[in-house]
Amino acid sequence: MLSNDKADVADSQAADRSECQLCHGTRFVHPLLPSGEPDYSRLIPCICTRGEIDRKRSERLQSISNLGALSSLTFDNLVASGRDTDSGSQKLFQLALGEARKFAENPQGWLVLAGPVGSGKTHLASAVANYRIGQGHPAFYITAAELLDHLRAAFSPNSEIEYDELFERIKEAPLLVLDNLDYSSTTPWSKSKLDQLLEFRFNGKLPTLITTGMSVEEFSGDYAGHISDPFFSKILILKKQSSSLQSLDSLDLAMLKNMRFENFDYKRLNITEEERQNLEKAYNIALDFARSPEKWVVFQGGNGCGKTHLAAAIANYLRDAGKEVLFIVVPDLLDHLRSSFGPDSRLSYDALFERIKKIQVLVLDDFGEHSATPWAQEKLYQLINYRYNAILPTVITTRSSLDEMQSSVGSRLADVKISCNININTPDYRGDSVTRKQPGRPKPRK
Repeated sequence: MLSNDKADVADSQAADRSECQLCHGTRFVHPLLPSGEPDYSRLIPCICTRGEIDRKRSERLQSISNLGALSSLTFDNLVASGRDTDSGSQKLFQLALGEARKFAENPQGWLVLAGPVGSGKTHLASAVANYRIGQGHPAFYITAAELLDHLRAAFSPNSEIEYDELFERIKEAPLLVLDNLDYSSTTPWSKSKLDQLLEFRFNGKLPTLITTGMSVEEFSGDYAGHISDPFFSKILILKKQSSSLQSLDSLDLAMLKNMRFENFDYKRLNITEEERQNLEKAYNIALDFARSPEKWVVFQGGNGCGKTHLAAAIANYLRDAGKEVLFIVVPDLLDHLRSSFGPDSRLSYDALFERIKKIQVLVLDDFGEHSATPWAQEKLYQLINYRYNAILPTVITTRSSLDEMQSSVGSRLADVKISCNININTPDYRGDSVTRKQPGRPKPRK
């Protein structure tokens, strides 16, 4: 190879004359042996052509990158704090920018950029791809929608490229940037193609940058686990968004939000001593569960006996303590599951049902209501059976006796190894004109 001194001379002479004094216009030179003599058995590009070679290589990498107009999006021309005026979102963007730069320098594993439209995730992803290309390394960019369109088109008899060839090229890209991944409106065929791609790259430990408007909880099955794998993936939230389950949770309703242990009256004036003891027992069971949520509690009783108040008190207590809890009325749950099949649903049925099944603490109010259809019975059985086998903390209220329920569900709710059942036998408290305020307030465990 040419020494630095000779390279400097060559640069100077090439600048002053039309013909390089090292290669004399041939554009190739013989490299030097350790002895300093030319190695006449080999030719290498002259230093005067290196810039052109690098430029052509960069142009070729850009042409096969599929970036198109996004080739102009770099780290140098993005706003370092993002375009959101919210200080919290700006901090999130700055963190994402730092991690994206690190990934661009040494892409390993998966980097997931999550955020709504306009949060800057596409600019960051493009900047990573353009940086790699600028360093002489290949990168391939494609949106999830474009990928699926390509795959569908490849099935056409007039396609110039075989389906397997196209898909393999994308699957095996040294660095893949998959932009705007969204499972919410995909068909089963489309979902299976995206799943194949993610599974292949995960198993092959291939560097992948994914942008999405979804939260991790919205990914189906194993792919939520792949994306949240702390040893392989890094998730960066570019802008805070409300949980996808927030719209299902009834606990923010004013009435339920105010149902707490401190305003639950188990010393009601218009009930018998036996009923009062029964109500106090239910209160203590609920409070013990809230302080240490394990296994199941099932509250049975008629309208107005206080079972929903106790269930909401548990949920409010746990939420105040920072626990993940979902309070949902069963008829509303079934309505949400049905609506998730619609074309306008933001969250797919599979993702929604999986998220509910695995929530840290689940409170099901009015269980057994509106569950007469075979479909509703099947869904509720699947939910109950999963949480039963996983022994996940669950609170259930019902007006039905266990004998009246579907046998496969009732037998699980009646299992004393996992479930504590309390039948509240007090009359409707909403007709009371006088109640006693309970002293003190239970303190949530942090």
